[in-house]
Amino acid sequence: MGIYFGTDGVRGVANTELSCELAYKLGRAGAYVLTKKNKHRAAIIVGTDTRISGGMLGAALCAGICSAGADVIDLGVVPTPAVAYLVRLYKADAGVVISASHNPVKDNGIKFFNGDGFKLSDEIEEEIEDIMQNHMSDIPTPTGTDVGSMTTNEKGISDYASYISSQAECPLDGIKMVVDCANGATYKAARLVFGSLGADVTYLSAEPDGTNINLNCGSTHLENLKAEVIRQKAEIGVAFDGDGDRCLCVDKNGETVDGDMIMAIIGTDYKERGLLKDNTITATVMSNLGFMLMAKKHGINIAVTSVGDRYVLEEMLAKGYCLGGEQSGHIIILDKNTTGDGLLTAVTLLSVIKRKNKPVSELKKIMEVLPQVLINAEVDNRKKYEYEKNETIRKAIAELEAKFSDDGRVLIRPSGTEPLVRVMIEGRDLESITKEAEKLARLISENLA
Repeated sequence: MGIYFGTDGVRGVANTELSCELAYKLGRAGAYVLTKKNKHRAAIIVGTDTRISGGMLGAALCAGICSAGADVIDLGVVPTPAVAYLVRLYKADAGVVISASHNPVKDNGIKFFNGDGFKLSDEIEEEIEDIMQNHMSDIPTPTGTDVGSMTTNEKGISDYASYISSQAECPLDGIKMVVDCANGATYKAARLVFGSLGADVTYLSAEPDGTNINLNCGSTHLENLKAEVIRQKAEIGVAFDGDGDRCLCVDKNGETVDGDMIMAIIGTDYKERGLLKDNTITATVMSNLGFMLMAKKHGINIAVTSVGDRYVLEEMLAKGYCLGGEQSGHIIILDKNTTGDGLLTAVTLLSVIKRKNKPVSELKKIMEVLPQVLINAEVDNRKKYEYEKNETIRKAIAELEAKFSDDGRVLIRPSGTEPLVRVMIEGRDLESITKEAEKLARLISENLA
């Protein structure tokens, strides 16, 4: 990670860490790097989520883009995956999303997509950072008619919603559902999609006011959705996050249907119909062991990556896989969109439910979720990567791996941002794995203090 770019664009507290000055420089440098090889006047589409700082940062970002001689097409409030789709539909040179996804309202972020709808590579992000730090004066400063212009495209949201609706394999009439929009970017698109498909929908948290995005709602806070699904006697509840790239569900009993379960349902359906490329699903090391056992039982391969959707996508692109994602509900259906897409995930899952005429409460039984315990070991931040070199810790880990080799899993992962080593153990007996995880975490803390 660089000075500005993290694992998912540039993030920070709006108006302090992510200032208007920084947004302007990002717009100017980003436009220059992403369009410098063009032989035509470049066009960049820009979308935002519903948080109050979006307008402020958007104005600064767009000013930077225009100052570099590129035109801005403002889409207004649209989900992140809409930008990834529309940059290709409109044949734009790049796309930008102003959003902090599932984070609270005080945060915001700026994320770029290239003209093919993919997040930027590390190399491109490093080039933008180098320009921002050392070569801002090298960016041309056009005048007169060469200055970039800014226009508004109000059709973006309907163009995206029409595409998502077209990916449904059947009408959704007869499905009674509750949809939580997190007071975020899906609040319009969800109504367009599910309305066109005929579902019977009750909407929650679909009235954003600029300050209530992700506030006790959406995919990170399922409590209200669970209660409403039970109260309404609905078949399913669907929850998105603030920018609409994640989807989690709730069954009729108010129980969570997480990303692993959603991938299991869609993945086995794809395999049955010969649609699962190389019979492989891409998932991270944090996917539940039950997901891995489900795959083995059904003849599905799991390509395992590090935590983070960018690593999932890299593996999918390298190998040509079509389905991948994370427990969090960030699921990529690569033959339909180039990034995680909550609405696309929901429509795909609902199509399986409708076609098989089985509720998600039954379909999710395809995998057994094994107990999973995660304990944080506090360590000296300078030593958190030394656990593999410490003989005492290595021996303890090896003993646990042998103990749980038949029906469990041990995963040790240093935190990328905190002075912690995370100890995760899965197995069939919750009491046993909890005891062992706490014991190992203490040992790591004692040896890496």
